Amino acid sequence: MEKKQALKTRSNSAFRLIYHLVLVTKFRRTSLTAEMLDRINIIIKELLTKWECELIEFGGEGDHIHALLETHPSVDLSKLVNNIKTVTSRRLRSEYSDHLSKFYWGTKPQFWSSSYAIISVGAQAPLSRLIEYVQNQEKPE
Repeated sequence: MEKKQALKTRSNSAFRLIYHLVLVTKFRRTSLTAEMLDRINIIIKELLTKWECELIEFGGEGDHIHALLETHPSVDLSKLVNNIKTVTSRRLRSEYSDHLSKFYWGTKPQFWSSSYAIISVGAQAPLSRLIEYVQNQEKPE
C-alpha cells in the first residue's frame, strides 16, 4: 500500500506536484554511458535546486533518461524541461566531447531529441511503482 505523501505549502497554497520526465537522445542513439548518467543526475539536481524543486528519482539507459521531479505551482514546466535539456546538453557536449563526437557531429550538435514526455504522477501508477521502474533501468557499461 502506498504511503501517504505530505502536502507541500507555499504562501497561499498546499500542493503535491510530481512529474515523470523522459528525455531521449537525438536519433535514439545509445550514446549515454554510466558515468554520463551519473553526471546528468548531478546536473539535474543542481538545476532543480535553483528552481526550488526536487529530484525524487533518476535513472536511464544508453538512449534515454527518466527523472521523477517534484515542483511547485508557479513552475512553468516547459521552461523547466527546456532548461534541463539545454544545460545537460551543453555540459555533456563540453565534458564528453570525444565520446559524443562518435555519435553526433557539427559545431553545436543537438544532443537530446526535440521532443520529450512529461506525465503527472498518480494518474496511471502510484509513486512507489514509478520509483521502482526508474531504479530498474539498465545502466550501460
